[in-house]
Amino acid sequence: MLDKLTEEEIAQRLRQFEHPTYSELTQAAPKKPLRPAAVLIPLVRWADEWHLLYTRRTDMVEHHKGQVSFPGGATDREDLSPEDTALREAEEEIGIRRADVRVLGQLGEMVTISNFVITPVVGVVPWPYELKIHDVEVGRVFTMPLAWLATRKNWKEFMHRESGHTVIAYSNFDGELIWGITARITVNFVRALGLG
Repeated sequence: MLDKLTEEEIAQRLRQFEHPTYSELTQAAPKKPLRPAAVLIPLVRWADEWHLLYTRRTDMVEHHKGQVSFPGGATDREDLSPEDTALREAEEEIGIRRADVRVLGQLGEMVTISNFVITPVVGVVPWPYELKIHDVEVGRVFTMPLAWLATRKNWKEFMHRESGHTVIAYSNFDGELIWGITARITVNFVRALGLG
């Protein structure tokens, strides 16, 4: 059933879902200005099933070295919307041209412990696609089946003692670990589709 979802049905479910705002910051955290950011959740159709595309960051980047993430980053002055930010970053990081992405919708904002407020943007990317990877930032690009990501036994949620908030972590898949805000965005997307 999941793999029979059409782009139109996915877009409709995203519109109808009540998107909660999520924050990793506690009430006791010092108040700092939040920096806007956006990520693209690239949805691809491969082998007759939906997959999500992820990147693994290199050890040369300033933040989140070696971690799995969606393409994205901080909003620039010229970005007029979260969609602009997500599409610009995806093009810069892995060479997906904005004209090739069919945007289906957005998820609720997510405030990170590093004081970013992230808007996840969902878009379909034609597949296969000739990527142009910015290898200073991105070490690997890979996909995971949406059906696997939606299976509850493949992820767990636990309390992080130091921060006092819950953390989501997926099981190992093809040598990759998705956890933290990327896992939270993934689970929110699954729930928005009515799958979790």
